[in-house]
Amino acid sequence: MIILVGILFALALGGAAFAFTGGDEKAQKRVAAVAKPPGSARGRSVLTPAQEGAQKRKNVAAMLKDVEKNRAAKKEKPTMRRRLEQAGFPKTSPRSFWMICGIMAAMAASLAIATHQPPLIIALAVFVVGLGLPRWVLGFLTNRRKKKFTENFAPAIDVIVRSVKSGLPTNEALRIVAREAPNPVGSEFHNLVESTKVGVTMEQALKRMMESMPTPEVGFFAIVMTIQGKSGGNLSEALGNLAFVLRDRKRLQGKIKAMSSEAKASAMIIGSLPPAVMGIVYVTTPAYISRLFTEKLGNLMLAACLIWMATGITVMRTMINFKH
Repeated sequence: MIILVGILFALALGGAAFAFTGGDEKAQKRVAAVAKPPGSARGRSVLTPAQEGAQKRKNVAAMLKDVEKNRAAKKEKPTMRRRLEQAGFPKTSPRSFWMICGIMAAMAASLAIATHQPPLIIALAVFVVGLGLPRWVLGFLTNRRKKKFTENFAPAIDVIVRSVKSGLPTNEALRIVAREAPNPVGSEFHNLVESTKVGVTMEQALKRMMESMPTPEVGFFAIVMTIQGKSGGNLSEALGNLAFVLRDRKRLQGKIKAMSSEAKASAMIIGSLPPAVMGIVYVTTPAYISRLFTEKLGNLMLAACLIWMATGITVMRTMINFKH
């Protein structure tokens, strides 16, 4: 059995190494394909404008997927200050956040002590309310801000494309987006423009924007802008292809959401049935279910039920969480 486990572990390590090998090289090839001007390759068959546009959009979509994959592979745990900025609280210091967590933990401990709870319940209440709940709220606000940014990002890129095609410089196009686009798109582009005003290079400002809004769309936008700044490619065409791909991704997300809604509803019903039945039994016949809380065997049974419920919910979430 030990030898079999060792062989399976070695195969798993080999598969992981094979899966993540060569990602940067593929990404570089796609960057070169996107940045390469049309007609530069020799010996290649002449494509019609429609075929050429479709091929460029395909390269953009593949590059966006590579950016997302590399960002997930090289993901570093952000600091608390960075997490607060991503959630939309750039002026809130980590010290203030930890003070709020401490106040909430003290309130939870006081309430548990006032209701004469056992020490284990007091410790769990302090941990959940003082650490778990604030972090969950912070993550929820961050995800909501990212979603709102992604929804308004494609129209902002269209504004840049039309501004560049009309003859405006790139910096002026970014200022228009910073003034006219709704938040958080407008605030992020405002920070980008203000950074360039004080002498920060465009590449460094885009890096800060990626740290403040870590989405694959912003990552590819930074790549396109960097390529344009170094090689002088066709910015309006590249950003137009990016906007087209972003709209396609949004349509795909809507289609996935519509097709998986039945499975999600079934999973929610199945996951909520055991707690609902337990609550009904506790309200109607409390003496019947009270032994689960008063006896040691009942506590073990509750712990086992929680473990199995968590496992089942995780499995169902994995089954309905479609990647695209």
